[in-house]
Amino acid sequence: MFIVKLQPITDVFDWLHSAWERATTQRRVALCILWVYLLSLLGVELNRLGIFPPWLAAITPRSHFYAIHLAFTLILGLEVMSLILVIPSSLSQSMGKQFEILTLILLRNAFKELAHLPEPVSVVNDLLPVINIAVSGAGALAVYLCLGLYKRIARQHLHFIATADLRMRYVMSKKMLALALFGIFLFTGLRDLVLFVQTNEEHNFFETLYTVLIFADIAMVLIAQRYMPAFHAVFRNSGFVIGTLLMRLALSATPLWSPAIGIFAAVFVLAVTWGTNYFTPLHQQGYCVREVESTD
Repeated sequence: MFIVKLQPITDVFDWLHSAWERATTQRRVALCILWVYLLSLLGVELNRLGIFPPWLAAITPRSHFYAIHLAFTLILGLEVMSLILVIPSSLSQSMGKQFEILTLILLRNAFKELAHLPEPVSVVNDLLPVINIAVSGAGALAVYLCLGLYKRIARQHLHFIATADLRMRYVMSKKMLALALFGIFLFTGLRDLVLFVQTNEEHNFFETLYTVLIFADIAMVLIAQRYMPAFHAVFRNSGFVIGTLLMRLALSATPLWSPAIGIFAAVFVLAVTWGTNYFTPLHQQGYCVREVESTD
Protein backbone atom coordinates (compact mmCIF):
# COMPACT_ATOMS: atom_id res chain seq x y z
CA MET A 1 0.00 0.00 0.00
CA PHE A 2 3.05 2.27 -0.12
CA ILE A 3 2.08 3.73 -3.49
CA VAL A 4 -1.36 4.67 -2.13
CA LYS A 5 0.25 6.69 0.68
CA LEU A 6 1.85 8.89 -1.98
CA GLN A 7 -1.55 10.22 -3.09
CA PRO A 8 -0.88 13.75 -1.70
CA ILE A 9 2.30 13.98 -3.80
CA THR A 10 0.53 12.86 -6.94
CA ASP A 11 -2.14 15.48 -6.21
CA VAL A 12 0.63 18.06 -6.64
CA PHE A 13 1.24 16.67 -10.11
CA ASP A 14 -2.47 16.89 -10.94
CA TRP A 15 -2.50 20.55 -9.90
CA LEU A 16 0.65 21.29 -11.90
CA HIS A 17 -0.65 19.55 -15.03
CA SER A 18 -4.03 21.26 -14.80
CA ALA A 19 -2.44 24.69 -14.34
CA TRP A 20 -0.12 24.18 -17.31
CA GLU A 21 -2.87 23.00 -19.65
CA ARG A 22 -5.11 26.02 -19.04
CA ALA A 23 -5.71 28.16 -22.11
CA THR A 24 -4.79 31.32 -20.19
CA THR A 25 -1.44 29.81 -19.20
CA GLN A 26 -0.66 28.87 -22.79
CA ARG A 27 -1.53 32.35 -24.06
CA ARG A 28 0.65 34.02 -21.45
CA VAL A 29 3.58 31.72 -22.22
CA ALA A 30 3.22 32.41 -25.95
CA LEU A 31 3.20 36.16 -25.25
CA CYS A 32 6.35 35.84 -23.14
CA ILE A 33 8.15 34.02 -25.96
CA LEU A 34 7.13 36.75 -28.39
CA TRP A 35 8.57 39.41 -26.07
CA VAL A 36 11.77 37.39 -25.62
CA TYR A 37 12.13 37.24 -29.41
CA LEU A 38 11.60 40.98 -29.85
CA LEU A 39 13.88 41.91 -26.96
CA SER A 40 16.55 39.54 -28.32
CA LEU A 41 16.47 41.36 -31.66
CA LEU A 42 16.78 44.67 -29.82
CA GLY A 43 19.60 43.37 -27.64
CA VAL A 44 21.61 42.14 -30.62
CA GLU A 45 21.20 45.48 -32.37
CA LEU A 46 22.26 47.43 -29.29
CA ASN A 47 25.27 45.14 -28.91
CA ARG A 48 26.27 45.70 -32.55
CA LEU A 49 26.08 49.45 -31.91
CA GLY A 50 28.46 49.08 -28.95
CA ILE A 51 26.00 50.41 -26.36
CA PHE A 52 26.21 47.51 -23.90
CA PRO A 53 28.82 47.41 -21.12
CA PRO A 54 31.62 44.85 -21.63
CA TRP A 55 30.19 42.22 -19.26
CA LEU A 56 26.80 42.28 -21.02
CA ALA A 57 28.27 42.52 -24.51
CA ALA A 58 30.31 39.39 -23.82
CA ILE A 59 27.18 37.23 -23.38
CA THR A 60 25.04 38.91 -26.07
CA PRO A 61 25.30 37.50 -29.62
CA ARG A 62 25.97 39.79 -32.57
CA SER A 63 23.80 37.94 -35.09
CA HIS A 64 20.10 38.77 -35.35
CA PHE A 65 19.44 35.18 -36.37
CA TYR A 66 20.21 34.16 -32.79
CA ALA A 67 16.83 35.61 -31.77
CA ILE A 68 15.13 33.00 -33.96
CA HIS A 69 17.27 30.25 -32.45
CA LEU A 70 16.41 31.43 -28.93
CA ALA A 71 12.66 31.60 -29.59
CA PHE A 72 12.51 28.08 -30.99
CA THR A 73 14.72 26.79 -28.20
CA LEU A 74 12.20 28.11 -25.69
CA ILE A 75 9.34 26.53 -27.63
CA LEU A 76 11.18 23.22 -27.67
CA GLY A 77 11.83 23.48 -23.94
CA LEU A 78 8.13 24.01 -23.28
CA GLU A 79 7.26 21.05 -25.49
CA VAL A 80 9.69 18.88 -23.55
CA MET A 81 7.99 19.96 -20.33
CA SER A 82 4.64 19.03 -21.88
CA LEU A 83 6.15 15.67 -22.80
CA ILE A 84 7.07 15.09 -19.16
CA LEU A 85 3.62 16.11 -17.95
CA VAL A 86 1.88 13.78 -20.41
CA ILE A 87 3.74 10.69 -19.14
CA PRO A 88 0.87 9.59 -16.84
CA SER A 89 -1.52 9.65 -19.81
CA SER A 90 -1.92 6.67 -22.08
CA LEU A 91 1.19 5.41 -23.82
CA SER A 92 -0.35 6.15 -27.21
CA GLN A 93 -0.84 9.82 -26.25
CA SER A 94 2.71 10.03 -24.94
CA MET A 95 4.00 8.51 -28.17
CA GLY A 96 2.10 11.11 -30.18
CA LYS A 97 3.78 13.84 -28.14
CA GLN A 98 7.14 12.25 -28.98
CA PHE A 99 6.34 12.72 -32.67
CA GLU A 100 5.52 16.38 -32.05
CA ILE A 101 8.78 16.90 -30.16
CA LEU A 102 10.81 15.29 -32.94
CA THR A 103 9.14 17.54 -35.52
CA LEU A 104 10.03 20.62 -33.48
CA ILE A 105 13.59 19.40 -33.01
CA LEU A 106 14.08 19.12 -36.75
CA LEU A 107 12.53 22.55 -37.31
CA ARG A 108 14.75 23.99 -34.60
CA ASN A 109 17.78 22.46 -36.32
CA ALA A 110 16.72 24.16 -39.55
CA PHE A 111 16.45 27.57 -37.90
CA LYS A 112 19.68 26.92 -36.02
CA GLU A 113 21.51 26.78 -39.35
CA LEU A 114 20.52 30.41 -39.97
CA ALA A 115 23.10 31.40 -37.38
CA HIS A 116 25.80 30.27 -39.83
CA LEU A 117 24.64 32.73 -42.50
CA PRO A 118 26.23 36.18 -42.77
CA GLU A 119 24.36 39.47 -42.48
CA PRO A 120 23.16 40.53 -44.99
CA VAL A 121 22.21 37.03 -46.11
CA SER A 122 24.37 35.51 -48.84
CA VAL A 123 24.83 31.87 -49.84
CA VAL A 124 27.26 32.41 -52.69
CA ASN A 125 30.30 31.15 -50.81
CA ASP A 126 28.71 28.40 -48.71
CA LEU A 127 25.63 26.35 -49.62
CA LEU A 128 25.97 23.87 -46.74
CA PRO A 129 23.64 25.80 -44.35
CA VAL A 130 20.98 25.92 -47.07
CA ILE A 131 21.31 22.17 -47.67
CA ASN A 132 21.03 21.49 -43.94
CA ILE A 133 17.95 23.71 -43.69
CA ALA A 134 16.31 21.92 -46.62
CA VAL A 135 17.09 18.44 -45.24
CA SER A 136 15.90 19.31 -41.72
CA GLY A 137 12.74 20.92 -43.08
CA ALA A 138 11.98 17.91 -45.27
CA GLY A 139 12.60 15.60 -42.33
CA ALA A 140 10.24 17.61 -40.13
CA LEU A 141 7.55 17.39 -42.81
CA ALA A 142 7.99 13.62 -43.16
CA VAL A 143 7.71 13.10 -39.40
CA TYR A 144 4.64 15.36 -39.32
CA LEU A 145 3.00 13.16 -41.95
CA CYS A 146 3.91 10.09 -39.91
CA LEU A 147 2.26 11.74 -36.90
CA GLY A 148 -0.96 12.13 -38.90
CA LEU A 149 -0.86 8.46 -39.87
CA TYR A 150 -0.09 7.43 -36.30
CA LYS A 151 -3.13 9.26 -34.93
CA ARG A 152 -5.29 7.48 -37.49
CA ILE A 153 -4.09 3.96 -36.72
CA ALA A 154 -3.31 4.17 -32.99
CA ARG A 155 -6.00 2.32 -31.09
CA GLN A 156 -7.22 4.32 -28.12
CA HIS A 157 -9.61 1.64 -26.86
CA LEU A 158 -7.25 -1.26 -26.14
CA HIS A 159 -5.53 -1.77 -22.82
CA PHE A 160 -3.87 -4.57 -20.95
CA ILE A 161 -4.74 -3.85 -17.29
CA ALA A 162 -7.68 -5.80 -15.96
CA THR A 163 -8.71 -4.12 -12.69
CA ALA A 164 -9.35 -0.55 -11.57
CA ASP A 165 -7.02 -0.95 -8.58
CA LEU A 166 -4.10 -1.94 -10.80
CA ARG A 167 -4.85 0.94 -13.16
CA MET A 168 -4.80 3.38 -10.24
CA ARG A 169 -1.47 2.05 -9.00
CA TYR A 170 0.01 2.17 -12.49
CA VAL A 171 -1.05 5.78 -13.05
CA MET A 172 0.28 6.86 -9.64
CA SER A 173 3.63 5.24 -10.39
CA LYS A 174 3.87 7.19 -13.64
CA LYS A 175 2.92 10.44 -11.88
CA MET A 176 5.76 9.95 -9.39
CA LEU A 177 8.18 9.39 -12.27
CA ALA A 178 6.88 12.49 -14.07
CA LEU A 179 7.31 14.62 -10.93
CA ALA A 180 10.92 13.45 -10.57
CA LEU A 181 11.61 14.28 -14.22
CA PHE A 182 10.00 17.70 -13.81
CA GLY A 183 12.35 18.44 -10.90
CA ILE A 184 15.34 17.36 -13.01
CA PHE A 185 14.07 19.55 -15.86
CA LEU A 186 13.95 22.65 -13.64
CA PHE A 187 17.28 21.95 -11.95
CA THR A 188 19.11 21.32 -15.23
CA GLY A 189 17.63 24.44 -16.84
CA LEU A 190 18.58 26.72 -13.94
CA ARG A 191 22.05 25.20 -13.68
CA ASP A 192 22.79 25.66 -17.39
CA LEU A 193 21.45 29.22 -17.29
CA VAL A 194 23.76 30.13 -14.41
CA LEU A 195 26.73 28.48 -16.14
CA PHE A 196 25.96 30.36 -19.37
CA VAL A 197 25.94 33.70 -17.56
CA GLN A 198 29.19 32.85 -15.77
CA THR A 199 31.13 31.30 -18.67
CA ASN A 200 29.34 32.62 -21.80
CA GLU A 201 29.21 29.04 -23.12
CA GLU A 202 26.08 27.15 -24.12
CA HIS A 203 25.62 23.82 -22.39
CA ASN A 204 23.95 20.72 -23.75
CA PHE A 205 20.65 21.17 -21.93
CA PHE A 206 18.52 19.12 -24.30
CA GLU A 207 21.15 16.43 -24.79
CA THR A 208 21.43 16.05 -20.99
CA LEU A 209 17.68 15.97 -20.55
CA TYR A 210 17.15 13.45 -23.31
CA THR A 211 19.79 11.22 -21.78
CA VAL A 212 17.82 11.31 -18.53
CA LEU A 213 14.64 10.55 -20.47
CA ILE A 214 16.27 7.44 -21.96
CA PHE A 215 16.68 6.03 -18.45
CA ALA A 216 13.11 7.14 -17.68
CA ASP A 217 11.90 5.22 -20.74
CA ILE A 218 13.55 2.06 -19.44
CA ALA A 219 11.92 2.67 -16.06
CA MET A 220 8.57 3.02 -17.84
CA VAL A 221 9.03 -0.39 -19.46
CA LEU A 222 9.81 -2.00 -16.10
CA ILE A 223 6.86 -0.27 -14.42
CA ALA A 224 4.51 -1.27 -17.23
CA GLN A 225 5.68 -4.89 -17.16
CA ARG A 226 4.65 -5.14 -13.52
CA TYR A 227 1.08 -4.20 -14.37
CA MET A 228 0.91 -5.53 -17.95
CA PRO A 229 2.76 -8.87 -18.13
CA ALA A 230 1.04 -10.01 -21.34
CA PHE A 231 3.39 -10.65 -24.26
CA HIS A 232 1.69 -8.23 -26.67
CA ALA A 233 1.77 -5.46 -24.06
CA VAL A 234 5.48 -6.00 -23.34
CA PHE A 235 6.24 -6.03 -27.06
CA ARG A 236 4.31 -2.81 -27.72
CA ASN A 237 5.83 -0.95 -24.76
CA SER A 238 9.37 -2.10 -25.57
CA GLY A 239 8.92 -1.26 -29.25
CA PHE A 240 7.76 2.25 -28.40
CA VAL A 241 10.79 2.73 -26.17
CA ILE A 242 13.11 1.69 -29.02
CA GLY A 243 11.37 4.28 -31.20
CA THR A 244 11.84 7.01 -28.60
CA LEU A 245 15.46 5.92 -28.10
CA LEU A 246 16.11 6.40 -31.81
CA MET A 247 14.49 9.82 -31.61
CA ARG A 248 16.84 10.74 -28.76
CA LEU A 249 19.89 9.49 -30.67
CA ALA A 250 18.87 11.65 -33.64
CA LEU A 251 19.82 14.65 -31.49
CA SER A 252 23.49 13.74 -31.46
CA ALA A 253 23.69 13.04 -35.21
CA THR A 254 24.92 15.48 -37.84
CA PRO A 255 22.35 17.79 -39.50
CA LEU A 256 22.22 15.51 -42.55
CA TRP A 257 21.80 12.25 -40.61
CA SER A 258 19.49 13.52 -37.87
CA PRO A 259 16.37 13.69 -40.13
CA ALA A 260 17.10 10.22 -41.55
CA ILE A 261 17.30 8.66 -38.09
CA GLY A 262 14.19 10.56 -36.99
CA ILE A 263 12.18 9.40 -40.01
CA PHE A 264 13.27 5.79 -39.47
CA ALA A 265 12.17 6.06 -35.81
CA ALA A 266 8.77 7.41 -36.86
CA VAL A 267 8.27 4.65 -39.44
CA PHE A 268 9.37 2.05 -36.89
CA VAL A 269 6.78 3.27 -34.37
CA LEU A 270 4.12 3.21 -37.09
CA ALA A 271 5.03 -0.42 -37.86
CA VAL A 272 4.91 -1.39 -34.17
CA THR A 273 1.53 0.32 -33.80
CA TRP A 274 0.08 -1.38 -36.86
CA GLY A 275 1.47 -4.76 -35.83
CA THR A 276 0.09 -4.65 -32.30
CA ASN A 277 -3.26 -3.37 -33.56
CA TYR A 278 -3.55 -6.19 -36.07
CA PHE A 279 -2.17 -9.14 -34.12
CA THR A 280 -3.15 -8.42 -30.49
CA PRO A 281 -6.30 -10.33 -29.46
CA LEU A 282 -9.13 -8.08 -28.32
CA HIS A 283 -9.70 -10.17 -25.21
CA GLN A 284 -6.41 -11.73 -24.25
CA GLN A 285 -6.98 -13.77 -21.11
CA GLY A 286 -8.77 -10.85 -19.48
CA TYR A 287 -5.89 -8.41 -19.89
CA CYS A 288 -7.34 -6.22 -22.66
CA VAL A 289 -10.01 -3.84 -21.45
CA ARG A 290 -11.44 -0.59 -22.67
CA GLU A 291 -9.39 2.50 -22.04
CA VAL A 292 -10.10 4.69 -19.07
CA GLU A 293 -8.58 8.09 -18.50
CA SER A 294 -4.83 8.19 -17.89
CA THR A 295 -4.05 4.48 -18.30
CA ASP A 296 -2.24 2.23 -20.73
